[in-house]
Amino acid sequence: MAEYDVDLFVIGAGSGGVRAARIAAQHGAKVAIAEEYRIGGTCVIRGCVPKKLLVYASRFAEEFEDAAGFGWTVPEPTFSWPALIAAKDREIARLSAIYEANLVKAGVAIHRQRATIAGENAVALADGATVTAGTILIATGGAPAKGVFPGAELAISSNEAFDLPALPASIVIVGGGYIAIEFAGVFAGLGSRVTLIHRGAKLLRGFDEDVRDEVAAGLAKRGVELVFEDEIVGIEAVESGRRVLTSAGRAIEAEQVMLAIGRGALVDNLGLDATHVMRDHSGAVMVDVTARTNVPSIYAVGDVTNRVNLTPVAIREGHAFADTVFGNAPTLVDYADIPTAVFATPEVGVVGLTEAEARDRGGEVDIYKARFRPMKATLSGRDEKVLMKIVVDAATDRVLGVHIVGEAAAEMIQLAAVAVKMGATKAQFDATVALHPTAAEELVTLRTKWSPS
Repeated sequence: MAEYDVDLFVIGAGSGGVRAARIAAQHGAKVAIAEEYRIGGTCVIRGCVPKKLLVYASRFAEEFEDAAGFGWTVPEPTFSWPALIAAKDREIARLSAIYEANLVKAGVAIHRQRATIAGENAVALADGATVTAGTILIATGGAPAKGVFPGAELAISSNEAFDLPALPASIVIVGGGYIAIEFAGVFAGLGSRVTLIHRGAKLLRGFDEDVRDEVAAGLAKRGVELVFEDEIVGIEAVESGRRVLTSAGRAIEAEQVMLAIGRGALVDNLGLDATHVMRDHSGAVMVDVTARTNVPSIYAVGDVTNRVNLTPVAIREGHAFADTVFGNAPTLVDYADIPTAVFATPEVGVVGLTEAEARDRGGEVDIYKARFRPMKATLSGRDEKVLMKIVVDAATDRVLGVHIVGEAAAEMIQLAAVAVKMGATKAQFDATVALHPTAAEELVTLRTKWSPS
């Protein structure tokens, strides 16, 4: 590989790109990476990490209320949005520094500037320099989709939501997926008046129907106004902030409007046309099972490929790429039974098949589910429920899916995912001694098959 400046050049220092660069370097490759914004990517800087910090903050209002049921007298609490944002900024700066330090420790050369593809084995840097590379890895991730309607420029995305100068008294959020739901819970919990507009009939397309219903009910209980089967057609600037116009004729005024209508692969002006790298109908980079594009020297991992757009998946893909290409250890990523969480309030944790997916496969399916009041709510008095659902293949007794809505759902589902991944049966769940008193014990004490009545 001596004819090239580096063995590997990674474009994008997010979770997938950083992991690929580090592992490739540990395998002995000469590696360079370029990042035009901040090292750490979407997850660390403007995604899951700061989002969950805001989710934690939003839940304290209920904690203060619940405390009275346990004998505590709590003075009237006050909240400071600037203090929260400053604390969030300190934490993401710390994490970004750790990512950078790990790259430096691995011997990766860092270019703090934009990089584009200039050829099958060449990368052009914003400062005018060109770096040749035996292999190029695209790991630029994704970006929020922009609205295409009059006044779309008046709306913010999740990117800007993390850095608003003040907590909006009111906000309209457009969308029905992870991001829309999570931010609806955040702003409502912090005291904003929230209206959520979704063009579909239910939230969280692709999730189990019981989960979708439970999340909608939980958001409504927390004061979020849900508007279904309606679509934004325009935004106007008014004295109070913004006026949202919908296809059903609604006119909703709020201080802010946030669009959470999806994300797209970040490939604009990346130079892909110079090498004829193939993209799909959405613009995402197309790759094979080894993350290689149609150009043999160019690979891609993470959200830019629009496969499973989750940070741990990007990390797994980056690691597998490095092991395969530079570690002489061909590795494929297994995309089955990937757990996922929606950090709404109520929280969602799921792994495996939904009831509908299991039935679509053919064969008989057994369903076990429970909806119960968690122990904490017995003293707090809060109208709160936990939903647990297990989907089982009746012929083999194998657990095909686990779905949880309620406090700590994400923590529980991570461990349940181990069992599902191993092919555990319902009998093995049943043979596990319950840990009492917990909500999680319901996963191993469900005995009665559910049937609609």
